[in-house]
Amino acid sequence: MGLASELNYRTDKANPAQKLVQAVASTQPGAWALSKCLHLVDKGSWTAVKGRGSATEVLTGLPVIMVTTTGARTGKQRTMPLVGVPAGEDLGLIAGNWGGENAPGWSHNLDANPRATVSWKGTTVDVVARRTEGAEADEIMESASAIYPGYSQYQRRADHREIKVYRLELAG
Repeated sequence: MGLASELNYRTDKANPAQKLVQAVASTQPGAWALSKCLHLVDKGSWTAVKGRGSATEVLTGLPVIMVTTTGARTGKQRTMPLVGVPAGEDLGLIAGNWGGENAPGWSHNLDANPRATVSWKGTTVDVVARRTEGAEADEIMESASAIYPGYSQYQRRADHREIKVYRLELAG
């Protein structure tokens, strides 16, 4: 049994309104605006519905998981809403950072300490993150682009840096 089964994880097709929000989010101005506030809205909505969903899921139809990492410098627990990408029985994470200049902080945290927790729909499990490369990273990126076409826009805007791709596996 893998992580996806443990979480009873699934992805659903976005409806036309959600596809419109996804299209706006993939543009440079849309990504910039959403990168400044959406994680705060998601954390609040996640708390309000006791971990059963997030604002991003409702607005975009994307499967948002809450990933709690240990701060690379501070050692403090940090929780971020991220799109969980199907990767066989595991989940993948794309450190696209909305196509921004730098990799997101959570990716530095996973590089320093790969142990984390993932929460989805009221279930929380311990995981270990593993950085992927080559064909494995390409496969996860393809899966990510299938559920959210905006990833290809992020890749174009962040072509000056490597976008890190992770596989989350159940902690043993």
